Amino acid sequence: MELPLDYPTLRLIWWALLGVLLIGFSLTDGYDLGVATLLPFVAKTDAERRLAINTIAPTWEGHQVWFILGGGAIFAAWPFVYAVSFSGFYYAMFIVLAALILRPVGFKYRSKRESKTWRGMWDWALFIGGFVPALIFGVAVGNVLQGVPFRLDGDLRSYYEGGLFGLLNPFALLAGLISVAMLVTHGAAWLIVKAEKGPVRDRAAAIGQRTALATIILFVLAGVWLAVAGPGYRFAGEVDIAGPSNPLRNAVIAEPGAWLGNYKTYPLTMIAPVVGVLGSLLAFLGIRAKSEFPSLAGSALAIAGVISTVGLSMFPFILPSSLDPNSSLTVWDSSSSHFTLFFMLIVTVIFLPIVLLYTGWVFKVLWGRLSTEEATSPSSY
Repeated sequence: MELPLDYPTLRLIWWALLGVLLIGFSLTDGYDLGVATLLPFVAKTDAERRLAINTIAPTWEGHQVWFILGGGAIFAAWPFVYAVSFSGFYYAMFIVLAALILRPVGFKYRSKRESKTWRGMWDWALFIGGFVPALIFGVAVGNVLQGVPFRLDGDLRSYYEGGLFGLLNPFALLAGLISVAMLVTHGAAWLIVKAEKGPVRDRAAAIGQRTALATIILFVLAGVWLAVAGPGYRFAGEVDIAGPSNPLRNAVIAEPGAWLGNYKTYPLTMIAPVVGVLGSLLAFLGIRAKSEFPSLAGSALAIAGVISTVGLSMFPFILPSSLDPNSSLTVWDSSSSHFTLFFMLIVTVIFLPIVLLYTGWVFKVLWGRLSTEEATSPSSY
């Protein structure tokens, strides 16, 4: 059966779709994580905490759709990547899921009792549910950029030879700090948009300015690190982009600074890091002025720019191997079959617009500032 799209095109489309899903999750659930991380610092009284919490409480559950879609896309479109990453990063992902579970529990149980100690405990649980995933997601990206310690045998069985604490290396922690600063800025921008004028909004603005600048500094530092001393990977010879999915069929070498190669070959890709920096700068200026649109638009552009920078730098690599570079997983040799990618694309073309329309409708219905009176009503969290 001849399909209307060839195999390399479908592989490229699914690589781009994976990036879209990751950006979508970061833009939507990102401000939820950011507000939760900010909670102990922007809200001092119970009423202020309820105001901050209820800016995200009505929408956070819907944002998990992007998280599920991202995991599902990896599973279906990139089975090698799913198998290696979800097994190799098992303990880290378990910690993320445990932290994320604290969020719905915190929302539901916090207001069940009037006790200050009880509510304070759940407030810190919400903080953990925001800060820990934001940090670990960034740490994971930092480790992927450096290469993951796995290898494939002749039967394509994967063997991961790293450990949980091995993930906490200096560059990965730097990437984790970028993630935290970026999402806290996004959360601060959201509070500028949603919270009524008052102490919560003022404190969010003060912190958001600092984290926006920190995002720029840390992002540039990470780029310099990768350019000067960081590892990178490239193919050692010609690659058959329409060949079967077998990572061992291509020779790969590790080479310092190799992640900058795409910027030399395709100069337009420089737009991504520029957007990351300028978006953070716009967020800083918007938050400083407490202006809604520049704040949220700037933080959203920063997120899109930073994530795009990672993907474009690594292309066509998805999960390089530091233990055996030849086992590295790339766009051209670790995807599902031609027919599977095509069938999934049809399903995506049908259902992704529905998700986008629903998300847009929810934002339209729930748009507007939240007052302390509304946040402290019996029906609120």
